[in-house]
Amino acid sequence: MKRNVRLEDITDGKIYELNDMVRADTGGCKDCYVCCTGMGDSVVLDPYDIYRMMQGLACSFDELLLTKINMHVEDLLILPNMKIEGKDERCVCLGEDGRCTVHAYRPSVCRLFPLGRYYHDNRFSYILQVHECVKPNRAKIKVKKWIGNPDGDRYDEFVLAWRNFKKNVQAYMKEVDSEEKVKEMNMYVLEKFFRRPYDSNRDFYEQFYERLQ
Repeated sequence: MKRNVRLEDITDGKIYELNDMVRADTGGCKDCYVCCTGMGDSVVLDPYDIYRMMQGLACSFDELLLTKINMHVEDLLILPNMKIEGKDERCVCLGEDGRCTVHAYRPSVCRLFPLGRYYHDNRFSYILQVHECVKPNRAKIKVKKWIGNPDGDRYDEFVLAWRNFKKNVQAYMKEVDSEEKVKEMNMYVLEKFFRRPYDSNRDFYEQFYERLQ
């Protein structure tokens, strides 16, 4: 999710790359799940997040919509986000024992936390959000290891491609003087990138770029 804030207000003032060491390791978040509560609609999901959850839970997008996710509007574009429930606004994937039930295929926002992406020059680096994680005495760990993304450069290219696509769609929606066209575009994006199943026997990225064409 895009945030209009000053870096000096939310970070330790440093910009990190994949091979840098950052004080983010929570040691397994033992006895702590504060970041899984009260997050509103901030855990926005991209097509890869949805694909991993559909594969991990062996379900369809529509089944996820009934149980795990909601839809919200971000600059006219309707996107999925993790669902929260109860007076504590707990993530629906948070078990009674305070552990994530989808940890192996959790969304990218959760994999990054308490890091965030800092976009610049059509690429991105990482920042440490100093006011987000309440776990004290976090240990240093290499950014690449903390994120734990096995696809490396391919995943980073996907993140940028999806971000640029969203920006273009949102720009188009702001220019058209028709609620019907905005609705049509939202339905197109939803069907093309989320509801339509990805073939588990084929490479996800190849299928994504075919749809992006």
